[in-house]
Amino acid sequence: MAANLAEKLRKGLSPQQFIDGMTKNQEKFQEWYDSFEWPSEDDKEFFESLNNRDDLRCLILCADWCGDVVRNVPVVFRALEVSGIPVEVLLKEEHPDVMAQFLTMGGEAIPIVIFTDFSGHVLGQWGPRPANVQAVMIEFKKNNPDRNAPDYQDKIAVARQEMGRQYGEGTGYHATIVKELRELLSTF
Repeated sequence: MAANLAEKLRKGLSPQQFIDGMTKNQEKFQEWYDSFEWPSEDDKEFFESLNNRDDLRCLILCADWCGDVVRNVPVVFRALEVSGIPVEVLLKEEHPDVMAQFLTMGGEAIPIVIFTDFSGHVLGQWGPRPANVQAVMIEFKKNNPDRNAPDYQDKIAVARQEMGRQYGEGTGYHATIVKELRELLSTF
């Protein structure tokens, strides 16, 4: 990844500022945040070990109206809280230039969790949702390329229902996000 986001570092909201400023879904976001538990002590220790690194930064492109943000960002916040990695939130609507650099299958999907080094060079990204949930959307887009098709809205509603099933009822998907973030962070 050749992108550099140096001009965005120290320009975002802190996680608490994002939560406090939410005008939509704040209660549900807080509920997911409060329900987080480490999948294993080993995972927690991995994230704590990142405190030894001062070269990492995290920017999260998101918005409070997005269901995937409400489900996924609380887990990212909690996992990174113990890591010592500075985390900033960039509101999607205020940073269209960043959104344009991090499209998902050509479209705007959030959240996008972007890891950079201290000088803003992008090292990797995660999002907008766990891989098993995203697989449903990938399959849908492959089979339904025409957004203007008469049955598109009906079919995307079915895909969204399946994505909900992939997330599951409880907090089990939290472990998936922690695993995927850990795997990504282990590569740099």
